[in-house]
Amino acid sequence: MAEATDSGTEQAPPAARPVRKRTQPKTAAASAASSTRAPAPRKRATPAKPRTPKVVAAADGVRGSERSPVPEPPAAPAPVVDTRPSVLTVHGVSKHYGATAAVDDVSLDVREGSFYGIVGPNGAGKTTTLSMVTGLLRPDEGRVVVHGVDVWTEPVRAKHVIGVLPDKLRLFDRLTGAQFLYYAGTLRGLSAKTVRSRSTDLAVAFGIEDALDRLVADYSAGMTKKIALAAAMIHSPRLLVLDEPFESVDPVSAANVVDILQRYTAAGGTVVLSSHGMDMIQRVCDSVAIIVRGKVLAAGTIDEVRGEQTLEERFVELAGGRKAAEGMEWLHSFSD
Repeated sequence: MAEATDSGTEQAPPAARPVRKRTQPKTAAASAASSTRAPAPRKRATPAKPRTPKVVAAADGVRGSERSPVPEPPAAPAPVVDTRPSVLTVHGVSKHYGATAAVDDVSLDVREGSFYGIVGPNGAGKTTTLSMVTGLLRPDEGRVVVHGVDVWTEPVRAKHVIGVLPDKLRLFDRLTGAQFLYYAGTLRGLSAKTVRSRSTDLAVAFGIEDALDRLVADYSAGMTKKIALAAAMIHSPRLLVLDEPFESVDPVSAANVVDILQRYTAAGGTVVLSSHGMDMIQRVCDSVAIIVRGKVLAAGTIDEVRGEQTLEERFVELAGGRKAAEGMEWLHSFSD
């Protein structure tokens, strides 16, 4: 029972303070137990939803995607353009003997470093054309330019850069081979020392070193052709014009001549030759012209001219085809 105060009112006892519970320090065992407590499981990540490629419309109306564009068709290969300068340009050259046109409006373009073959049947105008190219025969009309020099306007300058092996060449055959080469070299303005050095090199290359001290009149047909070719090359011309250079030359010597000429063209020289050997022309030349009855019927690279045929087949086709041998039954009844 609470006591009454002086004021006569009853007072409530003071409220008791809450007792704070003292936290006990963790022991080592408790710390270890809390450290080994299993971690809370992580929430698994939801895999990303694959992105649908954006569909686009191709230019031709075919539907494609950004990741796989419609491939464009391959571009056509650019045509190969021969950028080598022209060494020989023959434009509209003609030659008539009375009413017969030996050469009729022939035009050729021979590039630097070319091995250019001219083929045609007998009487087609090959030799006449080459004679006009080298200044040995004046054309009735047309123009021939060699290394930028007109052959008939400035013949001396033009012939300085040309080496010639003409058909049925008549040599000074009472000279020895060494004397003939000396004459050819000094005629071209070479010094005696240079002529002797180059004569030795050419003789070894053509295999005639043992014949230099013999008269040219005593040479065989093949050796005569070799000494004439050596004389055409002794002044190191830019252009070699050779009319039937392999005629009467044995296969071994012909192979040596071809090797010499190929190295000459590889160094920047240019060879124009005529021949009846289609296999030889097809094997060694990079360009060819087919002349029939004084006209150029086909000209270009070997592959362009022959097409899917051999060069001989193409030549025979353009020259009129093979003639059937009829009416020769008498040849089958032998005279004995």
